[in-house]
This record gives sequence, C-alpha cells and structure tokens, in this order.
Amino acid sequence: MTAKSPQGALDIEDGLVSGRLWDEYCDAIKRVGRHLLRPEAPRDAFNQAEGVRYLTRMVRAGLELMVEAGTPEFPRFSDPAGGFIKIGGDNPDNLYLSTPISGELEYRIHGQRGDAPTINFATKNGGYQKPGAKMLGTGFLDGRELEVDEGGNFEILVSARRPPSGNWLPMEPDSNLLLIRQTFHDRRSEHAAQLHIERLGSTDAPPALDPQAFVGQLMAAARYTENTVKLFTDWAAHFKREHHNTLPLGEQSMFQAAGGDPNITYYHGYWELADDEAMVIEASLPPCEFWNFQVDNFWMESLDYHCQRIHLNCHGARLNPDGSVTIVVAHRDPGHPNWLTTAGHALGTSLFRLIGAQDRPAQIKVRIVNFDTLTGGREHGSQA
Repeated sequence: MTAKSPQGALDIEDGLVSGRLWDEYCDAIKRVGRHLLRPEAPRDAFNQAEGVRYLTRMVRAGLELMVEAGTPEFPRFSDPAGGFIKIGGDNPDNLYLSTPISGELEYRIHGQRGDAPTINFATKNGGYQKPGAKMLGTGFLDGRELEVDEGGNFEILVSARRPPSGNWLPMEPDSNLLLIRQTFHDRRSEHAAQLHIERLGSTDAPPALDPQAFVGQLMAAARYTENTVKLFTDWAAHFKREHHNTLPLGEQSMFQAAGGDPNITYYHGYWELADDEAMVIEASLPPCEFWNFQVDNFWMESLDYHCQRIHLNCHGARLNPDGSVTIVVAHRDPGHPNWLTTAGHALGTSLFRLIGAQDRPAQIKVRIVNFDTLTGGREHGSQA
C-alpha cells in the first residue's frame, strides 16, 4: 500500500505500523497550544488553566466528531457541544445534534417532536476541520413549518431534489453536514425530540475499520481541534478590541459563516470587571420567538450553567413594566432578580441572541457601575 494521507505526509501502511501516524497527530495537537499564548489572551494561571482544559475538550470533540461519529454512508447523531464540551458561545438552552452527510445521497429523519419550543434543521457545507473553518448553509427547515401528526410523530426527507409533498430539508451537491438545534425555555420540564436518521437505498451494516479512511479521520480530528481553537480565539481577540464592555450588533455574516442559525441575530461582547464593579445591561427587544443572554469565559465557553446562574432567557427573566429587561452581571449577588454570576471570572466574552427577530434590531445598552450602587435589585436613584 503506497497511498498517501490527505496531507501527503506519510505512507499509510508504513505510518500505521511505524507509529509515525500517531506522532504526526500528536505534533499537530501540540501546535494548537500556541493559541493560548497570543498577546490578546489572558496569561494568569486561572485563565491559562481554563485554556488548557479547553484544548483537552477540543481534542475530545475532534475525535468524537471526525473519528467516532457516523459517516455519510452510515450517519448517526452526536452532540457537538454537549456535556463538558463547549464551543463558540454554546447555548446553555440548546441541545445540538449533528452527523456527516453527502449531497449525493438521500436520508430520512424520523422521530417524535417532543415539546422543545424551538427546533430547526440545517444542512451545511464545510466544517471546522477544513481550511477557513466555515460551515455555510445549504438548506434549512424551520420547526414551525414541520408537519407533525396527532401523536407528535414526523418524517423529513433530506435530499437535493424536492419531493412532491411532506417535510423536506434541502441539500446541495456539496452538502456534508446536518445540524439540528433544539432550544428550551426550561430544560428541567421540557422534553427533547427523539430523532433517528437513516440513509435511503441501503440496508448494509457499517464495515470494519478501514485503515486508509482512519488516517484521514484522525488527521481531520487534529485539524478540527486546531481550526476551532484558532477561529474562536480570533473572535475573542476581536471582541476584546472592538466590543469591550459592549454588546453591539456585530457582522452577522461572520457568525453565519461559522455555522450560525439563520433565524438567530447574535450580539457578541467582551466583558471585564474589577472586584468592586458590576455590568448593567438594559435591553429593549423586538418581538421574537426567543431570546437569551449568557456569560462566557475568554475561550468562548459558556460557564457552568448546571451549577451556576450564568444565563437568562425570555422564560425566566423578570421584565420591566415597559417590557424591557435589565440584567446585572456581578461577582456576587446584589439582590437583583436578573443577576448573573461571573463564577469566579474577572473577564470573558458574552452573547445576547434573539431567535426570529425580523422586525427591528434590539437596543442594548451596557454600563459598568460600582457594585455598592446596587441594592435590593435597584440602583440608587434608578428606576431600572
């Protein structure tokens, strides 16, 4: 066997037998660590420890998605940002599912709808394992348009050709990824959809491990790890320079090119608070299907939403009499009903997202105040 790996760096059989494949993979992973030492990155022990932990999570994500997940011929769903894996401002109110696909094949998704208020299905071209780390949309099915029977059951045809009837998720010839987002108002009481996918036209079982395919998968995992870390460290550095203690309406095409939901408007920011400071966010929001705000670390990982109150959504927030919302981010509880903790962080990134807001952009103002001016949910001299 004389075939080359996708990088042309080693003979596949010799690389496997000699151990050079493993060396090449480890060398690629080692190079990822340089992103922790960029000038924009915090260099204290706490944030660097979180950075190294982030790298280990991205290694796991790369292996899970590129090696262990299904193939276009034998798809199966996995969660690209679940458990302890956190990527690119992952939504604490979301359940994500993805699988590789091919625009040259056809698939059937079937299952039970559940009662998550929002569910969307998308096909993409690209991936973080590819140069540029882009995931461009090639098809979209809004859950509000989903045809569901009286028992909550449904089927979706995933194909490049439109069927005469029924639910259809479009693909293009270069589609290579399917991504599903379910968004919850209260994950403790709402039930996720039960979803299954199968390739049409084949009943074959997955084959045994193909050494040649495995080489490509392993090195794709290494590229996924490096490209993902680079992409979102680039974003954090940009937000630090341009969005310091603000939440502006950023360039949406940048977020969409990285796989963002076309129904979502994203307001990314960078925050930094001294021990005696708090951040007050006042938002007047247009009519929308859903909104939430979250506090993230520098590496764009959501903070520990299982154990800490680091995010707030339209279901749990207390609104002002005029329908606006005031959110307070502080190191300790000021007694405000919409307080979010920094969970021991002095800096990080943040994200305000709106689903289905087509009317007008949100008006979001951010102020840094002295913590002592906050008491009992109100600022002295303020009606917020």
